[in-house]
Amino acid sequence: MNTTKESPFGTTKETTRNLLDVRIILAVLWVAEMLSSLNGDTYRLSASTKPLAASPGLLLVMSMLFVGSIFMSGLSLTLRSPVSRWANRITGIFYAMITLAFEVLHLVLWQSPGYEIVWATAQLVFASLVVWYAWRWTNPEPQS
Repeated sequence: MNTTKESPFGTTKETTRNLLDVRIILAVLWVAEMLSSLNGDTYRLSASTKPLAASPGLLLVMSMLFVGSIFMSGLSLTLRSPVSRWANRITGIFYAMITLAFEVLHLVLWQSPGYEIVWATAQLVFASLVVWYAWRWTNPEPQS
């Protein structure tokens, strides 16, 4: 994506080329967030000595959380810039808050093993980066 900046004196123009479009960065961050969540679940299931009883309601909620990350990775690439920025900001904050709440529960209440903290921290970092990139994304689509 090319952007043009005028000099403070208004006489010369400088054209810069972004190495990576913010849309691609956001899509990759959503995929990384989802993979961190899936890896945490894989560790949790393989380390469990007793079978986990998952109700249909719990499976529905977990499915909605996973599909949200998948949708956001695709929507980050396809939505118009203003809509994509706000969708990533709102959804990223939502995911960061959920992850932070579970991380506090893992640390304080459940006293979970270290791998739970590692994967939850990875999820929190990726969700926070989504919000940060979406907030700093200032290059709007060309006006038509």
